[in-house]
Amino acid sequence: MYAIPLGDDGAELRPLETWHAEEFLAHLDRGRDFITEHIPFGAKATDVDSAREVLQSYADRHAADSGFLHGLWLDGKLVGGLLYRVFDAATGVCEIGCWLEPAGTGRGLVTRGARVLIDWAFDERGMHRVEWHASSANTPSVNAARRLGMMREGVLRESFPYRGTRQDMEVWAVLAPEWRAAREARARAAHKDH
Repeated sequence: MYAIPLGDDGAELRPLETWHAEEFLAHLDRGRDFITEHIPFGAKATDVDSAREVLQSYADRHAADSGFLHGLWLDGKLVGGLLYRVFDAATGVCEIGCWLEPAGTGRGLVTRGARVLIDWAFDERGMHRVEWHASSANTPSVNAARRLGMMREGVLRESFPYRGTRQDMEVWAVLAPEWRAAREARARAAHKDH
């Protein structure tokens, strides 16, 4: 359908749709323990049919304008993705999140892809606030929120029971005016470098 290049390293952001079920399952199987260490994303996708159900649930949310998935591909291979877990156009508030298999880590894919989707939320959809929720124990996710210029607004102590442990969940967010100011500052800095 479409692919958005995320640099010159073969990374792309694309919609992740139901017809990707086999590729999505293979990706989850390669990184299942890593992906589900802090979040249950994809845990129910254990065969092609259940993988298709996960993707269909987000296709339904996309049709209802309440959430959607995008995959992160590296050299033509699905290695992770980004999602709007919550997308509420009426209030102007949404929550973005991510997941990666080990082969996709350490390359800035989440930061690059999230910038595209956050730009879209603010510029095209008129959202006012983008949130990022992460377990305090999930250092890569917390660091991604920080790299995106979000502010840590609070910690919901022991609010998320997962795998027999109550995790502290951090809430990070960026507001539209803050995002635009940071984007302009990045553009000025890049212009100076050239």
